[in-house]
Amino acid sequence: MALFSRKPPGSIRFWLLSLLIPGTVGLMVFDSWNDYYALRAVTSAVYDSALLDPAKVLETSVAFNPDGSLRIDPPFYAQVMLESRAGDRKYFRVEDVSAVEQPLSGMPGNAIEGETLLGMQGLPRPKAFAESEGMPVFYTGMYRNDEVRMVALWRDLYYEGSRRQIVVLVGESVDVRMRTQQEAWRQGLFRDARMLILVVLLVWFSVAWALRPLNELRREIKARDIDNLLPLDQNKVPHEVVPMVRAVNHHIGLYRQVLGKQAQFLADASHQLRTPLAIMRTQAQYAKREPDIARTRETLGAIVQQLGQASRLTEQLLSLAHASGSEIAPQGRVDLNTLTRDIVLQYLTLAREKHQDLGWIDCRDLETGTPDGRVLVLGSEAEIHEAVANLVHNAINHAGEGCTITVSTGADGEQAWVSVSDSGVGLDPSLRETVFGRFDRGGQGHKSPNSGSGLGLAIALAYAERNHGTIVLEDGDPSADGGTGLRALLKLPLYRPQGE
Repeated sequence: MALFSRKPPGSIRFWLLSLLIPGTVGLMVFDSWNDYYALRAVTSAVYDSALLDPAKVLETSVAFNPDGSLRIDPPFYAQVMLESRAGDRKYFRVEDVSAVEQPLSGMPGNAIEGETLLGMQGLPRPKAFAESEGMPVFYTGMYRNDEVRMVALWRDLYYEGSRRQIVVLVGESVDVRMRTQQEAWRQGLFRDARMLILVVLLVWFSVAWALRPLNELRREIKARDIDNLLPLDQNKVPHEVVPMVRAVNHHIGLYRQVLGKQAQFLADASHQLRTPLAIMRTQAQYAKREPDIARTRETLGAIVQQLGQASRLTEQLLSLAHASGSEIAPQGRVDLNTLTRDIVLQYLTLAREKHQDLGWIDCRDLETGTPDGRVLVLGSEAEIHEAVANLVHNAINHAGEGCTITVSTGADGEQAWVSVSDSGVGLDPSLRETVFGRFDRGGQGHKSPNSGSGLGLAIALAYAERNHGTIVLEDGDPSADGGTGLRALLKLPLYRPQGE
């Protein structure tokens, strides 16, 4: 499994050829080796069978004379079979071993010595004779510096109550059978080599043909214009590559969405920045022409106020760009209870300027809180801080003067939450989904007298989603006019230490 779990370096062509060609060569070499030994066994069996025939003929040619002696009358065809030819030397011997009293069954060949009835002296004997008469024993030996293949038979003969034993030895040089085997091996090796070359070429061209759609896909991608984000045609690739093409198309679609969002963001940002800059330019030109110092100072104050709004808008645009980016901030454990307390202290002065009652509730004072006073989540502290800060700033900016704003934290099951609830003018329920859009100020359904850039909730939601959370808007605290304020609820996965 480790071989297939590792990522193979190099190209698919390299790995296919590296696996297929050596494997094919190895199988064909093994097949050739197996064929060689099978051919060797067949030729040996054929030549041994041809060697056994004259031995059987000589065995049956031994007969008794009237005086009880043995004679041999080999037929003509036996003599022909025993004739030696060029490169095919034949050897034979028939001997009488009647002097040996016990049967020759299993007896060592060198343990006996008999009287030659016919044939050559000194032929090699087998290590042991067969267990029964008439059964051949094949073996290889040396005779006069010539390697010979031999067969040995023994037989009991009976005549008028007398028993005689004979041994028949027939052999031939191995030159002919060796030449036959080598010639057959050369022919087989030539056929296998020719087949091997054809198989290697077939594998090579098959791999090249199979990878041709991938090469065409590569050329198509390289030839595309930089702004061509159309999906790839998955009908031109093999079925095995379709999932990869679908994944690439999915990535292209996501990238197209990102570019679309960036284009829309740039268009909206340029529009939002153009207005305050035009206003400040007009105010500056008016102040330049105004001779009254008091009115000039009044105009400069308006310019300073407009610069503050433009500065705030620029900061929010930069935050939104960062929140919409792909760069992942460092992750760590974040205590929401401590973080919200610090944010409340940070915005306390701003709330007092608008005569608002901004407060924070320790999680230990709530039923949904934690006994140790900590509500831990895993994420980027800076991004979560920015999300909560935008929710608090949005409440201060839109809730209205004289209202109360309460910030609290807690945990519910597998989720941690941060609540920013106010008793302000509230927001129509039909608009609670749309206000998370960029530059959406809540439309006419939002009764706030203040007008912001419409980026606070969009920034908060973007940072929440980057940390695997979300934001929902609900009814808040009762307002002074009998209505209902707004509650922004930030939900994040609760941190669970390993082992719990």
